[in-house]
Amino acid sequence: MTVYFIGAGPGAADLLTLRADALIRRCGVCLYAGSIVPKEVLANCPADAEVMNTARMPLDEITATIVKAHAEGKDVARLHSGDPSIYSAVAEQARRLTAAGIDYEIVPGVASFSAAAAVLGHELTVPTVGQTVILTRVSGRASAMPEGEDLATLGTSKATLCIHLAAHDIDRVVAELLPNYGADCPTAVVAYASRPEQQIVRGTLSDIAQKVKDAGISRTAVIVVGAVLGAEGFPDSFLYSDDRPRDDQGRTIPCVH
Repeated sequence: MTVYFIGAGPGAADLLTLRADALIRRCGVCLYAGSIVPKEVLANCPADAEVMNTARMPLDEITATIVKAHAEGKDVARLHSGDPSIYSAVAEQARRLTAAGIDYEIVPGVASFSAAAAVLGHELTVPTVGQTVILTRVSGRASAMPEGEDLATLGTSKATLCIHLAAHDIDRVVAELLPNYGADCPTAVVAYASRPEQQIVRGTLSDIAQKVKDAGISRTAVIVVGAVLGAEGFPDSFLYSDDRPRDDQGRTIPCVH
């Protein structure tokens, strides 16, 4: 018996990986994280599978459900939105499974920031403009941010920021970023990326807060801040350069100093 922590992606069922889809189709128990995992993603659960919404289940109850499935020899598909490596609360569950001697495997999925970038039509790393992406959030009820990871500190890098779980606190986000990024910095907010109810708001740090409020966005959104969103006139990537030394397979030949 194995518990599969599955990245269910940003919402669209056809963004599930082939591995995720195959596991959903065969696992005898499916635990999913409430409305952030759309019903379309659950459509291929086996007809006789136990399918449970864990949105209101305490962690100990979720663990007990998994332990029961283990005793019955049933594999568990544990669905989380996006990719399990980011803000999925997998670590707490994995810790308990290890203590209980239950095997688990993590199955990657399409992350919400990737889906947001896709619907915006932007690469998040642009030559000479921005080559660093920071995935972060703000302190809130869920947990406090570690010292030195506040937006004001991270903003000194002027890197592209993908801020999760913060649309409800957009005024605070703007206030903390303005000193480092400036009022004209391109900013976008994508809610429910890839889903039918998807919303996209574009602007700058000077007007994005009001636009987000006017759109009624307060959750399930990614805030993207950085010069890459408005980049123009940048040089082509070295990948396409005629000066790039290549072997007969097109791979870059390392320079020898």
